[in-house]
Amino acid sequence: MRTTIVALAVLAMALPGLSQTPADPKAETNPFFMEWATPFGMAPFEKIRSEHFLPAFEAGIAERRKEVEAIASNAAAPTFANTVEALENGGSALSKVSNVFYTLVGAETNEELQAITKKVAPSLSALRDDEMLDEKLFARVKAVWEKRETSSLTPEQKKLVEETYKDFVRGGANLAPEARKRFREVNQELSLLGIRFGDNLLKETNGYRLVIEKKADLAGLPPGVVAAAADAAKAAKLDGKWVFTLQYPSIWPFLTFSENRELRRQLLTAYSTRCDKGDASDNKALLSKMAALRAERAKLLGFATWADFVLDDNMAKTPARVYELLDRVWKPALEVAKADAKELEKALQADVPGAKLEPWDWHYYAERVRKARFDLDDQELRPYFPLDRVREGAFSVANRLYGITFTERKDVPKYHAEVSTYEVKDADGSLLALYTTDYHPRAGKRGGAWCGRLRGQWVQDGKDVRPIVTNVMNFTRPAGDAPALLSLDEVETLFHEFGHALHGMLSRVTYRSMAGVPRDFVELPSQIMENWALEPTVLAGYAKHWKTNEPIPAALVAKVERSKLYGQGFATVEYTAASYLDMNWHTLAEPKVEDATTFEKAALAKIGLIPEILPR
Repeated sequence: MRTTIVALAVLAMALPGLSQTPADPKAETNPFFMEWATPFGMAPFEKIRSEHFLPAFEAGIAERRKEVEAIASNAAAPTFANTVEALENGGSALSKVSNVFYTLVGAETNEELQAITKKVAPSLSALRDDEMLDEKLFARVKAVWEKRETSSLTPEQKKLVEETYKDFVRGGANLAPEARKRFREVNQELSLLGIRFGDNLLKETNGYRLVIEKKADLAGLPPGVVAAAADAAKAAKLDGKWVFTLQYPSIWPFLTFSENRELRRQLLTAYSTRCDKGDASDNKALLSKMAALRAERAKLLGFATWADFVLDDNMAKTPARVYELLDRVWKPALEVAKADAKELEKALQADVPGAKLEPWDWHYYAERVRKARFDLDDQELRPYFPLDRVREGAFSVANRLYGITFTERKDVPKYHAEVSTYEVKDADGSLLALYTTDYHPRAGKRGGAWCGRLRGQWVQDGKDVRPIVTNVMNFTRPAGDAPALLSLDEVETLFHEFGHALHGMLSRVTYRSMAGVPRDFVELPSQIMENWALEPTVLAGYAKHWKTNEPIPAALVAKVERSKLYGQGFATVEYTAASYLDMNWHTLAEPKVEDATTFEKAALAKIGLIPEILPR
């Protein structure tokens, strides 16, 4: 999924229900202990406050422990129904609070929720360990697993048995007693390190802003970018100035169009050195510790490295196969990137004789060269991509492919005013899903674009429970008198994440855990959907000028088509370098990395990454 950055604001402005404390909290019923009489069973966000979460988690954990103990202590012989299916169908109270809580932690967090996360994570880790390491419970699961091939189970039930058994084995069920104590300790520590890492990153991202006071320093920036910066300044009570942040819609247009090389350097340096300043938010020691603990956990389970452990449960299977693919991609991509770097440096030297191309120059001169070569300007495209119409274009494709329809519902509770909710109906008119969108960056939203869920899909007591699917993005906001006008990359991202959402909406499984796919397969539906975004017949339906309603000119579409491969050297090298780094961290058999920066520099030097490109 795509990566972007978010900046700081006050949660109370967006989510009063989670920021206000009632005069007497004890007198109010916790919404998580009630049935939700809301449209589609959506969480009643207006009633949910931060103090409700911890009691709900505690109750959910306690309920799950009772369920597990009852299954493990069952005197009857283990069967699919009384063991595997019983485990699968339990935990409803915990799922109820978890789905809401982690949706908010990703899209609308605050200090209170972050504090709760730190309290809950060890408890959830302990709960999982207690379940996976329960010898009586595992013996029952194993008994069902051993008889699965001779049983009358359906293919889906057999798959559930296999996955449940595998979860126990990968969760430490076969560990010797002396190894279990250390296994638990590692899991506890890892549960908190990842949270600290993410909190530090959000804090660093939110903590920076570039304030411009002189209009001359805005040279080269399109009017829409300037208007957005003025709006950001006004929100920060800096009227008459312009504010740029490390949020995706702010930083990348600035790096692409600003003529001020020094300010480009400042902004990209702030972005690339987040959590790397040796202060309280520095993540390097956390990174090294996480890698070491993951490797130790993998070895306890009998795997050479963490990468071996993770990939064993995915399609790639082994680190060697991942490296083989990366190597095949890397060499030709690097050759193209090197050739592009020479061309961009030549363009730079026309402005600054003798200058060397730097990472903060790449986007600016790539845009200049693209415009000269293909007569194509990103700002020429944006007026034809108003957010609402792009979304309707994605809906139209889904309708034509699958017969499904989308109707906005204003009566459904939501966690933020910017969330939109849609009732999705199947071709026969039956309810298929509820779908929510949340498109713009905020202080409490982590960077990136992703698909999540507030409710999964499964069959309960013979009834098909339909899912509540979420798409969360960090797209360009409306500015001045214009609506949100998307870049070409944002258009493709919307279609991409909508593909993930369709994957969830179209789910038809009996057991909720069967709705997933291997992690290295999950991008297939999104890639399919992304490729519809610029299909000529699709583009003609939604790409219309926000003011005149004129369709995007055929000549402009032809320019997009001719230029679509331009910049792929940079893009491919950027993300493949990051992939190598990830693999290098997680294939260390004895990860004792004293200095993360030195380690990563050596890893990138080994593959020959050119200094003009930073890994994504």
